[in-house]
Amino acid sequence: MRIEECPVSATLDVIGGKWKPLILWALKQGPHRFNELRRKLPGASQKVLTEQLRQLERSGIIERRVLPGTRAHTEYRLSPYGVTLRSALTALAQWGARHRKRSAA
Repeated sequence: MRIEECPVSATLDVIGGKWKPLILWALKQGPHRFNELRRKLPGASQKVLTEQLRQLERSGIIERRVLPGTRAHTEYRLSPYGVTLRSALTALAQWGARHRKRSAA
């Protein structure tokens, strides 16, 4: 199998990178406003976070909603398609926890 035919490659094309999995992990817990995501991901600049959110939105993984009010707020949530990633994110988190324990030993 060529690398471009690998299903893992297809997945990483959509959710790979430093911040996308962490954004998705936060949104797995429920909808978040932009500034809530910034607080949860303090190492991500506003520009990078905005770019990553736009890419995930274009891929159909998340949905963006502008909430009306005196000060408009933007809220992000997993799309129905993005919800299908929950089990994969949980598996990654479980593996990461086991890896940390193994590395600490």
